[in-house]
Amino acid sequence: MADHGDQPARRIDAHFIAAGKYHDIDHARLEILKLLAEHPQVRTTVACDYSGLERLDQCRFLITYTCDLMPTPEEAAQLRAWMEKGGKWMALHGTNSILVFTPEGLVDAPETRPDVMEMLGTQFLAHPPIDKFLVEVVDGAHELTRGIADFEVVDELYLSTTTAPIETLMQTSFEGEATGFTRSHWDKTSVPILYTRKIGAGQIIYNTLGHCRGHYDLPGMVDFYPHKEMCAWNYDVYYELLRRTIRWAMRDGA
Repeated sequence: MADHGDQPARRIDAHFIAAGKYHDIDHARLEILKLLAEHPQVRTTVACDYSGLERLDQCRFLITYTCDLMPTPEEAAQLRAWMEKGGKWMALHGTNSILVFTPEGLVDAPETRPDVMEMLGTQFLAHPPIDKFLVEVVDGAHELTRGIADFEVVDELYLSTTTAPIETLMQTSFEGEATGFTRSHWDKTSVPILYTRKIGAGQIIYNTLGHCRGHYDLPGMVDFYPHKEMCAWNYDVYYELLRRTIRWAMRDGA
């Protein structure tokens, strides 16, 4: 007789937006999908922009790995309404970036989408050259960080402004120059690396780590980028954080 107390896991739907500039989106897309595939009950649709967000009505969570890609104001309103009803958003790396080149060749981060950035809780402003930095665990009791010690990582350090209340789980500090950006000089400041943000009954977990760039990811700028940059994707601890965030997102409720 079948043991009805041992029921198979129920299907969980997810939506994944992977697109944007200056990054090896193919690598990030593949690696995230492989992590999702560790859970056969998760069925994922993949998109290259924020259109078709009606799909979220069937989804427990959203994942974004983007750079310089914004939803329209109408799409942002859809996102917020879904979040307020209990949606979960796993936002990665450049999701909070808007990039504009000035006539002088510097990169500016204009504050033209406060609706999106307030929802995300931060907006990217600049980053120093890729280098090693220390990631410090601020809240070691959280399910995403429990048992993880401070660690060093080589990555693109996202310097940002805080646009709404967030709960920082991991952080670093920075003082120096972000060469090539309009906001170039930075006095010593704390920088959130992993944080949560509540919106109504929903929640965002934002992880700013995870830069990657391959040989062919700067079209119109460099035909062949000589040195691939895999950054946090080279570290087991980054994959552990991604796995924990997926498990959090799969769970019913906050």
